[in-house]
Amino acid sequence: MNAPHTWTARECAQRVAARELSTVEVARHFIERVVQLNPALNAIVQFDAEAVMAEARLVDRRLAAGESLPMAGVPVTIKDNLWVEGRNVTQGSRLFADFVAPRDAWVVSRLRELGAVVLGITNCSEFACKGVTENLVYGPTRHPIDNTLTPGGSSGGAVSALAAGLGLLALGTDAGGSIRRPAAHCGLVGHKPSQGVIPHPWGFAEPNYGVSVIGLAARNAGDCAWLLDHLSGFDNGDPSAPSLGVALHAHAATAIEPPRELRIAWSPQLGVGYAIDADVLAALTARVHALREAGWSVAEADPPWPDGIREYPLAALQHAGLHTLYGDALTTRRHDIDPDLAAQIDAGASITPDEVARVLRLRERIVASLSRFFDAYDLLLCPTAPVTAWPLGQIGPPVIGRAPAGPRGHAAFTPLFNYCGVPASSVPAGLVRGLPVGLQVVGPRFEDARVLQMAALVERLR
Repeated sequence: MNAPHTWTARECAQRVAARELSTVEVARHFIERVVQLNPALNAIVQFDAEAVMAEARLVDRRLAAGESLPMAGVPVTIKDNLWVEGRNVTQGSRLFADFVAPRDAWVVSRLRELGAVVLGITNCSEFACKGVTENLVYGPTRHPIDNTLTPGGSSGGAVSALAAGLGLLALGTDAGGSIRRPAAHCGLVGHKPSQGVIPHPWGFAEPNYGVSVIGLAARNAGDCAWLLDHLSGFDNGDPSAPSLGVALHAHAATAIEPPRELRIAWSPQLGVGYAIDADVLAALTARVHALREAGWSVAEADPPWPDGIREYPLAALQHAGLHTLYGDALTTRRHDIDPDLAAQIDAGASITPDEVARVLRLRERIVASLSRFFDAYDLLLCPTAPVTAWPLGQIGPPVIGRAPAGPRGHAAFTPLFNYCGVPASSVPAGLVRGLPVGLQVVGPRFEDARVLQMAALVERLR
C-alpha cells in the first residue's frame, strides 16, 4: 500500500470509510511527517500531536457507530487567520499572540462535521496583508523545493505544508491572490471561489471587506473541486451570501471535459501591460498551445478594463481597512507590528472619504468591464504570477521582465478577480529553472465548476 501522503484526499476518505485503515493510522503517519519535515519549512506553526490523535479517535468512533462521513480521516491544515476552537490563532500578529478562538470558523466546523481532521495551523503574513509569509510571531515560512526561497503569501504556510505532504488539503484565505500565487509557486492547485459560495460569517474582522474569501489548496483539481463541493453552503449571517435561487454547489465533476464549444480567451498581460518574465510567459504559452493542439479554440483577447488599472488599483481600501482596525494599536505598539504592515496602516490614515468613494466607483467599473468580457467569452486564461519564487527576506523580486518591479509587481495578475467576486484557479503549468509556475483560469461568477473542469483539463495536458 502506498504511503497516505501520496494519496488523493478522496482516496484517503474512501480507504478510511472502507476500513482499509483507521483514521488513527492516517493521523499517526502525518504526525510523523510533521515532526520530521516541518522544522525546515516553518509552515505549520501550531501543532499538537495529541489533539490530532484525539480528533482521529473520535472520527473512528463515529464511523463505528454507523455515521456516514464523506471526508473521514482526511488531514487538513488551517491558516492562522481562521478560528479553530480552543487554539491560539494570531493572524501572524503579536497583537493577537494570546488570542484563543472561542469557536470554530464556519468552514472548520463543516470539515469536522464531515470527518476531516485538523492537522495543524499554518503560517501567514500579518493580517494576511503581505505577499510573502513571514511575521514577528513565527518568522518566515520556506519553500518546499528550495528552503532559501519564499513560497509567497499570504497563505504560504498552507501551501508549503501541503506541497511537502503535510496534510492532503489546506484552507487559506484569498483577498488578492493569497491562495493562488503561493499555489503557483509551489506546484499546487489553488482556488479562489466565487464570492459568497463558502460562508464565512464570523471570525476576525476583515481589512479587505467584501473581497476576501476562503481559499482552497489541493494537489490536483479533482481534490479541489471535491473540497469545494463539500464546503459550499449558505449562512444567513454572511453578508456576501448569494441571493436565493443561485446554485451554491460547484458539483465540479472534473473527470468530465468542458464543452468543446467553450469560448476561451488567453490574455498574457491582462490587457494592462503587466510585466512578466520571458521564461514564465513561454511556459504558460506552451500550455495554451497544448490546449489548441488538443482541439480547443483559444483566442487571444484582453478584458476591456477601465482607465486607472495598475498593479493594485484598490490598495487604498486595504490600507483604510487596516487603519480602521489597527490604527490605535499602531500608536502604542508600533514595535509589535511588521514594518511593512505599519506602513500600510500609516497610509490608511491619510485616505479621505472622497478617495474611498472614487475607488469604490472604480471597482464598479472593473466589475462591469469583466462582465462585458464574459458576454463574449466563457473562460479567461492568464498568468497567476509573472515570476517564480524568489529569495527569503525580499518582499518581492526586484526585477520582472527585465524592468524594475514595484513591491506588488509579483502580485499584479490576481487582485482584479477578487474585486469582481468571480472564481479563479491556479493550476500547475510546468517548471521554469526547476521551479513551478501556474496558469490562472477565470470564469463568470458562480461558474466555479467550469473553472475547475478547465483546470483539470490543463492538468491532463501535461
